[in-house]
Order: sequence, then structure tokens, then C-alpha cells
Amino acid sequence: MKKMLKRSVERVVEGLFALSSGITSLVILLIVVFLFKEGLGLFRSPEVEKGYALCVHADNPVEALRPEQIKKIFDAEITDWQALGGQSSEIMPFRFDDIFSLYTDEELGEEYAMLPQKLGEIIAQSPGIIAFLPQQYLPVSNASVKTLPAENIAPSDFFAGKEWSPTSMPAPQLGAFPLVLGTLLVSIFAILIALPLGLGVAIYLSELAGERTRNLLKPAVELLAGIPSVVYGFFGLVALVPLIQRTLNLPVGETAFAGSVVLAIMALPTIIAIAEDAMRNTPKAMREASLALGATQWQTIYKVIIPYATSGITAAVVLGVGRAVGETMAVLMVTGNAAVIPRSLFEPVRTIPATIAAELGEAPTGGAHYQSLFLLGCILFVITMLINLSAEVVAKKQHSRGGL
Repeated sequence: MKKMLKRSVERVVEGLFALSSGITSLVILLIVVFLFKEGLGLFRSPEVEKGYALCVHADNPVEALRPEQIKKIFDAEITDWQALGGQSSEIMPFRFDDIFSLYTDEELGEEYAMLPQKLGEIIAQSPGIIAFLPQQYLPVSNASVKTLPAENIAPSDFFAGKEWSPTSMPAPQLGAFPLVLGTLLVSIFAILIALPLGLGVAIYLSELAGERTRNLLKPAVELLAGIPSVVYGFFGLVALVPLIQRTLNLPVGETAFAGSVVLAIMALPTIIAIAEDAMRNTPKAMREASLALGATQWQTIYKVIIPYATSGITAAVVLGVGRAVGETMAVLMVTGNAAVIPRSLFEPVRTIPATIAAELGEAPTGGAHYQSLFLLGCILFVITMLINLSAEVVAKKQHSRGGL
């Protein structure tokens, strides 16, 4: 009877474990599906602001414009149609609000019924005009007006675009290339700083430090892992950024280098703790055998202990890289948040997590800006997945060699 009851309890517990595992997997799958569904919706959004259109004179030979060309026109960086493949004439940008400075409400009629007619007259009288108008007021009945086609945002516009200005009117600039470069630049240099330092401290704690020293240092390292990221960011902003600016004689201290240093400090506790545990798990017999064969302590460390602990060290590196790639608040505070292509480690940059955190609250739900932020999350997901897969490959190769 007791055995049957015990077996029944075990089956119930196994069922609960299986259920929790299934629910967890389902939730993760739904999150990934939702992320990609929202993100990929960007490529069904028009290049021009949704609900608006661009109109030109019917005699204008220009048939289509790219988002970056539209922005340069309305920013007065392109002022002649010849630069866009048309005839040489001055470009006259016209925004919808300009109509109210030309006509009174009485002239526009009740509920602005005369707006399409008045807009058509303005375009017909101005061969060089380009008008940014709401679709509900387009002068479609005027033969002198041509509406430029509104293409959907292309993948090349997003992934290869060099400008991130999602609130730009009339065509938002959604180039993720500067953000991807900024994320990789800050993360790679953070790991290049943290990895040798972290492994050095791990080797010291595991193999060289005395018991008393180790008992003092390890809790201190573990305590660093519990400090909130915003505190690291505040420390970087108040202490590190001014120091970098003065020491390197830079115009500003909020740079990719400052972000790399802060992220390296944040990743150190993870790398140290996991790598040190992996090294201490090396069997004592292997250490003794190496020393008995005449190897020195340093030879034993880098010929026996480190190769044996490679899987654990790889896990430490992966977690450290994951902390660096996905960190938000600290990077947001010390990197300057300039969404430009970085040409140096000592220039302001913006990372993907910082962009999502800074802009998601102000992005209209379902709009191109909102969808582009989700697509940035997809990029971050893919980067993290590639890092984890690389770690799995390294661990399997090391395991196939027997750990040595």
C-alpha cells in the first residue's frame, strides 16, 4: 500500500514537472512568435507616414523617391529636381499646415470641404512643388496633380539604412545599421576588457590565493553581481565619464569606450564566479599527477586545469557576453545615445537595448516606429542565439576531446 501511494505521488510530481516544462516552453515560443510577428510587420508599412501621400505636378518626370531623398528634400539638403532625375528647377516643399497660412477657414469651407480643390490649384500653379498631404484631402480629381507611389519599407532600408530618425516627417528613417554597429562595438570591447581580467582573477582565487584571502575576495566578487545596473550607470556617468573626457582630452566623455568599461565591470563578477568554480572542480588527482610528473604549478594551471575547465570557462564567457549585449540602463546613461555610425571607440554611440528602452514608450502602437523597435528586438534575439550556439559548438568539441 505504501509503495503504491509513493508511486502515485511520484507520478503526480512527474506530471507537474512535465506540465511546468510544457507551459514554460509554450510561453517562450509564444514570446518569440509575438516578437517576430510584430517586427516583420514593419515591411508591410509604407515608406511615407501612414495616412499621408506625396503629390507633385503632373509634368514632373520623377516617378518615385526613396525615404532618404524625401527627408533631404524637406530638410532643404536637396533643392533641385535635377538631382533626383528630373528637370532642373527649384524644389518647393509644401506641408499640409501651410494651406492654413494661405486661406482663411471661410475660404476653405465648412468642414474644409474646399481643401482638395484649393490644394489642387496650388499644385497646378507650381511645377516644382512637392506636397505632403493627408490622403483624405488629396486632389485626385485634378489632372495637374500626380501622386507618387507609396512603396512599403524594404528590408534593405532597415538592415542597411545608415540613419535612425523614426520621428522624421514625412518619411521616417529606420536604418538599424548604426545601432547594430554600436551594440557590437560596445559589447566586443567590453568582453576584450573583462575576459582577461576575469580569467586572471578566477585563476588567482582557484589556484593561488590562500584560504583566508579567497574567503574575503569571493563574497566581494559575488556582491558586485547583485548591484543594480542603474547604479553602475550612475557611477559611470558621475565618475568614469568625466575621467575619460579629461584623460583623453575628448569633446565629450559619453562614448563607446565608457560603455565598454562599465559593461566590463558588470560582466566581471559573472565571469569570475563561473570560471573559478569550473577550475576548482578539476579533479585533485589530475593536479597531483601533473605535479608528480615534474610540472610546475603554472604549467599545471595552463596545461591541465584550464583545458579541463574549458566548458565552464566558455559558459562564463557566454553569460558575460549576454550581459554585455543585453544591458540597457547602464549603457543608456554613459554612451551618449547618438544613433550614428561609429568611426571610433571614443565617439558617442547608441545600442539596440538602449534604443528600445528609450523609445518604446513614445512609439504609437502598431506604427512603423513601434514595429521597428520589435524588429530591433529580433536582431538582439538572433545575436544572443548565435552566441549561445557558438558556445555549444565549443563545448561539444571540448567534450569530444575528453576535456584535454
